[in-house]
Amino acid sequence: MNERDVEISKREAKKKERRSRKDKLAIEKRILRLSFMGSVFFILAEGVMAWYTHSHSLWTDCLFDSADLVMIGPFMVLVPLLYKPVTEKHPYGYAQVESLFLLVKYSVLLALTCNLMVENIKLLFHGGHDVDAGSIAVFEFLVCVCCAVMYAILGHYSKKYESTTIKAELYMWKLDVISSMGVAIAFAVQTALLHTNLRFITPYIDPAVAVVMALLLIKEPVCEIFQSIKNLILFAPEEETLSQIRAIVDQHMKDYPYEVTFLDVIQTGRKLWVEVYIGNQTDVIHISIIHKVRDEIKQELRDKYDQVYIEVIPD
Repeated sequence: MNERDVEISKREAKKKERRSRKDKLAIEKRILRLSFMGSVFFILAEGVMAWYTHSHSLWTDCLFDSADLVMIGPFMVLVPLLYKPVTEKHPYGYAQVESLFLLVKYSVLLALTCNLMVENIKLLFHGGHDVDAGSIAVFEFLVCVCCAVMYAILGHYSKKYESTTIKAELYMWKLDVISSMGVAIAFAVQTALLHTNLRFITPYIDPAVAVVMALLLIKEPVCEIFQSIKNLILFAPEEETLSQIRAIVDQHMKDYPYEVTFLDVIQTGRKLWVEVYIGNQTDVIHISIIHKVRDEIKQELRDKYDQVYIEVIPD
């Protein structure tokens, strides 16, 4: 292949990469818009029902979803920036903005969840309160079905492309399905208990369900906060990710007369930077080979990670 063919091949590769970014951006925007509209509908329905029944568990779910919704709006503006190429002015692009955004989002959710949990624990110690359990059970069952439909729709679109943000949205809808079903079952049980000798338990069920929901919801914000902090200060990714990348690099390097002396991996947001330092006994490095092995490694990593930047550097 002559130099002209190589240059044409590079231009075609760049065009293909730009088209891929546009397609991914379009899919992500579509998923976020659907999630936003679905969240608005369910929050309004939950808010009205919570006001009507005075249910603390419904308020817990409604406020948690509201906090998540408030974050989706600004992020829809941020998403196009995440697809801008790396420049000298922004060597990491806007990837760390995504990590910062997720840190703020989950910090707000964590604070809200802790506050709701404390308030409902206080309510338990003050005798609980009575609610229309039958109406809540029916409502939550309908919410569960609708959330399952929304989760299936978003899951269909995410098969074409799935980012960190899309995973977070899918997780929230999956959590809504599970929590709605749990609440529906809990209040169905409460309705049954009203006609038994265990009737005295019923005032405690609503705040107890709210506390259990808060405990289940608190795990995700804590994990994501720690992960976002690691991304912001540019720590290496998890050991599993490092091992997978090292195996891919070693697999491609074995065909060339070089050895990997050091592997530097940084992950922030959806972007991954890999620097492979190589050396050999003769101290002779062929630039054409470096470019070839870099392209090979990059092509395989692209199948596993979203936005990958890789350099092979003589040590």
